[in-house]
Amino acid sequence: MSSPLLFAIACLIWGSTFFAITLQLGEVAPAVSVVYRFALSAAVLFAWCLVRGDKLLMPWRTQRWMFLQGCATFGLSYICTYSSEQYLVSGLVAVLFALMVFWNPILNHLAFGTPLRWRTWAAGALAICGVSLLFFQSIRGAWSEILSGGNGQHGHFLLGLGLALTATIASSVGNVVVIKVREQSSNVLLTMAWSMLWGSLLVALWVVVSGQSFSMPSGLPYWGGLLYLSLFGSVIAFAAYFTLIHRIGSHKAVYIGVVTPVISVLLSIQLEHFRPGALEWAGMILCLSSVAWALQPDTPVLKESTVEA
Repeated sequence: MSSPLLFAIACLIWGSTFFAITLQLGEVAPAVSVVYRFALSAAVLFAWCLVRGDKLLMPWRTQRWMFLQGCATFGLSYICTYSSEQYLVSGLVAVLFALMVFWNPILNHLAFGTPLRWRTWAAGALAICGVSLLFFQSIRGAWSEILSGGNGQHGHFLLGLGLALTATIASSVGNVVVIKVREQSSNVLLTMAWSMLWGSLLVALWVVVSGQSFSMPSGLPYWGGLLYLSLFGSVIAFAAYFTLIHRIGSHKAVYIGVVTPVISVLLSIQLEHFRPGALEWAGMILCLSSVAWALQPDTPVLKESTVEA
C-alpha cells in the first residue's frame, strides 16, 4: 500500500473517531466504554501477533514501561477524552489534541534534555492565542456565570475544557514513555497490545472502585461505534501511522495531527450541528496554522564562500 494512501487512511480514520466517540456516550459510563474499546483492540492485536508467530510473553523490564504507557495513553487520556465530549463538541476536542505538537517537545526536553527550538515557543504562543479565540465566547460566559454564583451549562464547559487539555497532556506523556518501550522491544504491534491491555485493566479497576457498573447497551449505534473505534481507530490507524513513520519519518507522518482536526470540525458541522462564528473560525485557523508552522523543519543556514579576485 502506497504512503499517500496510508496517510489518507490514518487522517480519515482518526478524523472521524472523535465523532464516533459521541455514539458511545449516554447509556454507558465513559470509563466503561474505554474498557470495552481497548480490551477488544488488545484481543485483536494479540491474535494478530499469535498468527505471525510472535512470542506473546515479555520480560518485566519491558512490561513496566508498557504499563506506564497504558496508564497514560490508553487509560487517563481516553477517560478524559470520552468524558470531555459530554460537554464539548467533538471537533473542538480534536483541535485541542493538535496542541500535542507542543506538549511532546516540552516533555521530551524535561525527560531527555532534548533541545527546544525557538519556533516551538513562538508557534506555541500563537496556538494559545488561537485556542483563546476559539473558546473566547464560552470562557467569557463561564466567567460571568461564576461571578454571579451560578454553576450551569458554562461550568460544564469549563469542566470539559479541563478534561480535554488533561487528555492531550496524558497522551504526550505516553508518547514520551513509548520511547523507552521502543528501547526494550521493536515489536510495535505486540507492545501496543500489552499497553492497551494494561490500560483497559487499569480503567476497569477504576470502574469497580468508583462504583460504576459494566452495563451492556442494546443500541446498534453504540456497538457500531465500538467496533469502528476498536478495529479502525485503535488497530488499523495505528498500524498505518507506524508504517508511515518507518517509510517517510516521524517529522512528516506527524502532519496527520494537522489534518485530523480539520476533518473532525467538518464532521461536527455536518453531524453535530456545530456552527462556528467568525471568532471560532479565526481561532481554529490560527491554532492549526501555528501547529503546521511548528512542524516545519529548520532551514539550514548556508555559508557563503568568498572568492578572491
